[in-house]
Amino acid sequence: MNKPTPLTTLIQQLTEFDTALLANTIGYVDPTPAHEWYMGSSIKSTNPSLGPTCGVAVTAEIDTSSPNNPSETKLWWELLEIIQKTAEPVVLVVKTVGSRPDHECVMGDGMGKMLNSVGCNALVTDGGVRDVVGLNTVPFVAYCSGITIHHCALRWTKIQGPVEVGGITVRPGDIIHANNEGVIKLPAGPALANLPEKAIAMRGFEHKTHMLWRQPGATLEEKKTGVMQYLKDYGFSK
Repeated sequence: MNKPTPLTTLIQQLTEFDTALLANTIGYVDPTPAHEWYMGSSIKSTNPSLGPTCGVAVTAEIDTSSPNNPSETKLWWELLEIIQKTAEPVVLVVKTVGSRPDHECVMGDGMGKMLNSVGCNALVTDGGVRDVVGLNTVPFVAYCSGITIHHCALRWTKIQGPVEVGGITVRPGDIIHANNEGVIKLPAGPALANLPEKAIAMRGFEHKTHMLWRQPGATLEEKKTGVMQYLKDYGFSK
């Protein structure tokens, strides 16, 4: 068995944290505006019991809804080769580009099983999926717009370019983190490497803050003063 890459080890560490905790942490360790890295509420998990999910983004565009669409699967096989050659766990991020957005169905359990076999552990898409029970047997998590019963011919139109899904832009190589509450794009560089350590500190900060804030006997001033002190104690004071 090949030794895990440093990035694989980091990704494994990041799956120990829920996505909201990491989102809270990012705001203190990276200057990227929040609206550029968290997806909107239209993207939901098909299996809330699975996750968190973390992996390197491989991206694609597909049309599954346009009538009389000619099928195009050549890029699908190229996509599988790219995923298989990626040393780290992959999250496939797919933008739908068909003419009937409500009818987009990006994949079912067959494609999910194929993707999982080559190293992909999740799909993030603004389209729908089907065969959720089968997907859950892999297990393979889809973060999507909903369940769609069928599709027109599948036409893959682009792979490994920037895609806009859930209101943010995702590029190949971005690190995606998701759970039952939503999907985010993690920062790059030193902020990413330091994220597990900072998330542990954020967990401690939130625990102490919640303990204080839930006390009806503490005054508002005590709660305000307390949280400011905790921010300083845990290294988040700006």
